[in-house]
Amino acid sequence: MAGGQMKAKTLMELMKQHFETDEGKELCKKVGLVYQINIAPKKIGFDEVSYTVDLKKGVVTEGTSEGVKPDATFSFKDDDFVKIATGKMNPQIAFMRGILKVKGSLSAAQKFTPDIFPKMPVSKLVDSVEVIFFGALLDFSPLLRYVATIS
Repeated sequence: MAGGQMKAKTLMELMKQHFETDEGKELCKKVGLVYQINIAPKKIGFDEVSYTVDLKKGVVTEGTSEGVKPDATFSFKDDDFVKIATGKMNPQIAFMRGILKVKGSLSAAQKFTPDIFPKMPVSKLVDSVEVIFFGALLDFSPLLRYVATIS
């Protein structure tokens, strides 16, 4: 992507960590599908970054899947992806409104719900995105809030 850091990258990094937890491993056993997620900064189909979310192996990789055909492929704008991932937008309604594009198995697509994403407050996502922009996945939000209160 040409113009800055997308929020989706933060979510994908958190999802990688989530799949290493007991809860994440259980989720992978339950869903057992492979999704390709294409995320565009502003308009679907332009400057998209692709991710493969393999819920069979519990792996998230940047890029399209090699040797594995995804069960469903989704295309979003970055902001809409974050809304769906955090439960602020229903994926079925997003599909009906044309906000989300789907290719592949519709039954696999119906299992794509906010439940597959790690549970986290939106504020943490925003704080993490701000820090990632500067090149690290670290959460300095408590320190920043403390500095703001003493300033």
